Amino acid sequence: MSSSTVNLLDLQDPKIRTLHLSWVAFFLSFVVWFNHAPLKPLIMASFDMTGDQWKALLTLNVALTIPARIVIGMLVDRFGPRHVYAILLVSAGIFCTAFAFAQSYEQLALLRLLLGFVGAGFVIGIRMVGEWFPAKSVGLAQGIYGGWGNFGSAAAAFTLPTVAVVVFGGEDGWRYSILLTGVVAFFYGIFYYIKARNTPKGSTYFKPKKSGGLEVSSPRDFWLYVAMNVPMYIILSVLVWKLSPSGTALITDSTAYILYGLFVVLFVFQFSQIRKVNREMLEHGIDESDKYEFKQVAVLAWAYFVTFGSELAVVSMLPAFFLETFEGMSLAAAGALGSAFAFMNLVARPSGGWFSDRFGRRKSLTLLIAGLSVGYLVLSQINGSWPLIFAVVAVMCCSFFVQAGEGAVFAIVPLIKRRMTGQIAGLTGAFGNVGAVTYLTIFTFVDASTFFLVIGLSAIGVVALAQLITEPNGHITEVLPDGTVHLIDVS
Repeated sequence: MSSSTVNLLDLQDPKIRTLHLSWVAFFLSFVVWFNHAPLKPLIMASFDMTGDQWKALLTLNVALTIPARIVIGMLVDRFGPRHVYAILLVSAGIFCTAFAFAQSYEQLALLRLLLGFVGAGFVIGIRMVGEWFPAKSVGLAQGIYGGWGNFGSAAAAFTLPTVAVVVFGGEDGWRYSILLTGVVAFFYGIFYYIKARNTPKGSTYFKPKKSGGLEVSSPRDFWLYVAMNVPMYIILSVLVWKLSPSGTALITDSTAYILYGLFVVLFVFQFSQIRKVNREMLEHGIDESDKYEFKQVAVLAWAYFVTFGSELAVVSMLPAFFLETFEGMSLAAAGALGSAFAFMNLVARPSGGWFSDRFGRRKSLTLLIAGLSVGYLVLSQINGSWPLIFAVVAVMCCSFFVQAGEGAVFAIVPLIKRRMTGQIAGLTGAFGNVGAVTYLTIFTFVDASTFFLVIGLSAIGVVALAQLITEPNGHITEVLPDGTVHLIDVS
């Protein structure tokens, strides 16, 4: 476990095999999560949908992903990534199959809501890869896992329309293409369970001492942790508002008010669970060797807010931006140029992880988010008088910094507290979705130029926050069940 290299062709190396197993699992989870999007015209025609109904379906697809990432993070830390990834993929395959054969819009909506859970699959592999790779190469490994897996959404966009129209054909071609993704996910979940292992041979899988929330190290961290949960409930309320008569009118005002009340109850319940998990610490403190700084988690969450959050938001509006900005551009060309933003994941995210391994965690995060900020400020200046090639280059450069920043974020996550890596990844990942909904909500009130400007300015604030990151150094400690202190190198 001392090697700092990542030789992707060395399939005799167990950690390389684990990395490939995991990024493919993540890839499939994203294919399933976004398999409906490129088939929009076919699905809308089958159910005679309105534009508002389709928008509601897109909203439902991400609604549960925010709480799901928190829940999945807890389950991963408790039961291990092997079991949780297998169950998630098998369940996703079942729900996906049911979606393919839905007979009403209401069935489609319910199943899309449930499929939002598959968007939390990303969290599982963060813990798995963190267990297998040493600190010197974990950033690059996490970048490969995240970047190649995240490409699943783009792969679905490019292949499923062809599969639906050319391979299967007919009015039910979209159903069979979606069914195909569900079947592949189902059987890969079984394969993953058979082939994957939670840790290298002889290593210990450390589990949280208590379930229900993150263990923190001080009363100040406790209240910061509680505060970090508030934005997630606000965004869930925004999603409900979008589905209410004030938005797409998929639900009634009465249902919306019930959901708002439910969020209040859930927040109170979550607070009680967090307090229960940390009661002993609040009353008696904890050993110095077991402490960690929760501010690290908070900063990474906000960094993911502006990186992955902006990526999801921009990818959804970029084709229309090109179409409306450059006169005479075809729909196909606009779609291709817009998808180029996501294509950068293949190289940019691993690059961000490698930068973090090579040049330092805080420095890399700072420079990459600063580059992201400049990139969006440049995009805010694009107009129809620009040569198209300049606009494309500006978008690609901005995309590189966005996704490299994502890689730098998750190069740090596994180095904070090993036994809670899943929960830390879950909270961080959830803030990415919070960012996406926040930016897209802002976009409904402003033009594209102002939209890019808002992202760029918000990223400047995160650059300042990044200075609070403490460079991982030396060792973090975990305690074995027999009381033995185990040191984990994070330098």
